[in-house]
Amino acid sequence: MRLMRLSRTAAIGLLFSVALVACVPMNAPRSPAELAAAQDAEALSRQGQYDQAAQAYLALAAQSSSRADSYRLLAAEAWREEGQLAHAGPALAIVNRQRLTGDQPLRLDLLQAELALDQHDTATALRLTTQPNVTVPAELQLRLLELRARAMTASGDRWGAARTRVQMDDQLSGFDHAQNRKEILELLSQVGVDPLKQRAAAMKSGDRMLPWVNEALSQLGVAVAQPPPELQQPVGTLLPGADANVREGYKVPAQIALLLPSDGNYAAASTSIREGFFAAYLDAARNHAPRPSVRVYDSTGTADGAIKAYQQAVSDGAKLVVGPLTRGEVAAVFGQPQLPVPLLALNHPDDRQLPTGETSEFGLLPETEGAQAADRMVDRGLRRVYVMITGDDFAQRAASAFKAELAARGGELAGMTPLPAGTASYAGVLAGLHLPTTSSTTASADTGIFISMRPAQARLLLPQLHIAQVNLPVFATSHIYAGNDDAAANNDLNGVEFCDAPWLFDAQPGLPSHDDIAARLPAANGGGARLFAFGMDAWNLVPYLDWLRAHPGSYVPGASGQLTADQFGRVRRVLIWAQFQNGLARPLSGNLQMDDVPSGTPPTTVEPAPATSSSDAAQPVSG
Repeated sequence: MRLMRLSRTAAIGLLFSVALVACVPMNAPRSPAELAAAQDAEALSRQGQYDQAAQAYLALAAQSSSRADSYRLLAAEAWREEGQLAHAGPALAIVNRQRLTGDQPLRLDLLQAELALDQHDTATALRLTTQPNVTVPAELQLRLLELRARAMTASGDRWGAARTRVQMDDQLSGFDHAQNRKEILELLSQVGVDPLKQRAAAMKSGDRMLPWVNEALSQLGVAVAQPPPELQQPVGTLLPGADANVREGYKVPAQIALLLPSDGNYAAASTSIREGFFAAYLDAARNHAPRPSVRVYDSTGTADGAIKAYQQAVSDGAKLVVGPLTRGEVAAVFGQPQLPVPLLALNHPDDRQLPTGETSEFGLLPETEGAQAADRMVDRGLRRVYVMITGDDFAQRAASAFKAELAARGGELAGMTPLPAGTASYAGVLAGLHLPTTSSTTASADTGIFISMRPAQARLLLPQLHIAQVNLPVFATSHIYAGNDDAAANNDLNGVEFCDAPWLFDAQPGLPSHDDIAARLPAANGGGARLFAFGMDAWNLVPYLDWLRAHPGSYVPGASGQLTADQFGRVRRVLIWAQFQNGLARPLSGNLQMDDVPSGTPPTTVEPAPATSSSDAAQPVSG
């Protein structure tokens, strides 16, 4: 794929084109006639009349022997911009390299390399684009890298081509950025699963290629480890000597659009997210922070509706778009050739496109919870794990991430089973797992259980584990908690630890009180509380999106977790851990500024409780 040869009308502004108005060397003074002719040729280039410019430069070459080679080079470059690179061949063939100066020899090499690629002369293109000890001006670096990547691809060196394109990634924007990222992943996918796994295993954590390899493996259907992001410095530090309300990195656009579906299957979720967004927006007034105007648009829950809503928001003057919500909507908006206004998507696209340029993704992913559960268990000394999940999509995805992270941390999957739907007895399933019991000799202090299921299934499972004399520590995803206290129903869950959004427990200082808001707004209750926290963080991220991109390791202390951005523009969450105690869900660390339970601290095992039941609360939309 050739990234940089876009439309004829866009050619003038291509990142990879050489400025055709470059001055030729002044080996001897130019006559007034020659100077005027050169200026005319440069003007033709600026106007996009490249063929005429090339003819003008060739005429100059015929008239000026001392600068003929420079003029021929300019003529060849003009033909390249015209899309007639083949016409440049004869002119390049008679250019005397020894008479070129400055960056002209490199420009000659780039033209010859591009011509060689068009003629399927891969060896020449590789030689010209991989020369050692060549000083490359900044304006030519991208073009050199792109030609080198093309040459490597043509030679079959897909790994080298992908690595070269990764070098280009942070220098591109818009369509070029999107195409380059697509090309990287296609190249890595062609390398193959096993070679990629071998390369990943040999890489250090800071290797620039490792996230790309993991992304390619993920797109090939391989579950990859998700180590927790490094959180180094919270955003919003008060600047010394500045106004009390001036915080580092805080920057808001003048106008924001919020895109959410107003009815249909996602209406309830949209209500919680929208009310959470505006709750945080209004709370920002406490700090007298600048706030933009916000306008809400109906994205209808469809691809066409999301595109129209985005386009209308841009037409209305929005400087940042937050949303849309569904995976199909996000994929549709990401698929547009140009996104003229930055975007914070509230989900991840269903076609696995990477965000590009000033686009970011933020979603509630089950994979995040599964991976962090594995880290939690290994940190607590539990390296042999039995996994029990339901058939729900969120549970399957959480378990896949859990297994990958457990393996990466040196743990062992002792057994895994899905719980059958439509039955209240799991005796057969538990017997098939051969779980260690309190009376068996196989019980070990390094063994635990991971579950991902809704409250009703967990309330059935936990008492049956106790009846079977299985008292191993149990860890779960947030789906086990309905979002509100019900001591009678949740007594069966005593001792279970689970990850969740800190706002549900008022565990993150500086945020509006969950209990106060939940008492007034139904959308902040039960399972809707997580979506409400998600909406709060959609606003909390707005002032710091640019800062997070530019400062790896910085994070927003959010309602749904501590939020940081990876190199792909995806917002990642670090969650809090809570535990059922006397039927009540309580945070284990008090708040996110306190130390967590130290590594090696023995976890609490499941205690027996009378069997009870209650209905499940609504669960959040997951990406």
